[in-house]
Amino acid sequence: MNLTERVEAALGRGILPSIIARGATVRVAAVEDGVATLEVAGSPGAVYPLAARMEALIRAAVPEVTALRLVPQGYGPAGVPGEDQTEDQTEDQTEGLAGDLAEAARRVLDTEINPAIAAHHGHVSVAGGEDGWIRVRLEGGCQGCSLAEVTLRQGIEPVLRARLPGMTGLVDVTNHEAGAEPFFSPEKR
Repeated sequence: MNLTERVEAALGRGILPSIIARGATVRVAAVEDGVATLEVAGSPGAVYPLAARMEALIRAAVPEVTALRLVPQGYGPAGVPGEDQTEDQTEDQTEGLAGDLAEAARRVLDTEINPAIAAHHGHVSVAGGEDGWIRVRLEGGCQGCSLAEVTLRQGIEPVLRARLPGMTGLVDVTNHEAGAEPFFSPEKR
């Protein structure tokens, strides 16, 4: 059994049923240089909170895997649509705070979060970052969405914390009252 099959088996035995029950799917896109890349389909809030548990499960079952990377469906193993990133881009994302915190957060949002929430006509932008705090603004279908807080706390924040070790916290500076077309209106709560 090759590494990819072993990672698939570990997911299938341990956590895949929980992911499916939450309305998402995960598929092993690649296992290279000790990094297992999983392609995620569905809401980021269904999978990203389980990322640490998935990584621990995979690393225990497949010791050759030293890291886990989640990418939206349709993205390559490096997190870019249809192409691989350069070595410099990958180092910037994994080191997180090698550069400016806000810029590092913007790169993570653009490669991992925004492609996933685009299905709900949403977008997240960085409004600023200082002293470890990242300020974000939810736009499009996310602005005024009744599930915006869930997306923020269970989808976006865990990913940013995993990628940016120097991050202290996440602040939503969105004016949700001004949301013209929320994906889930407050009445759908």
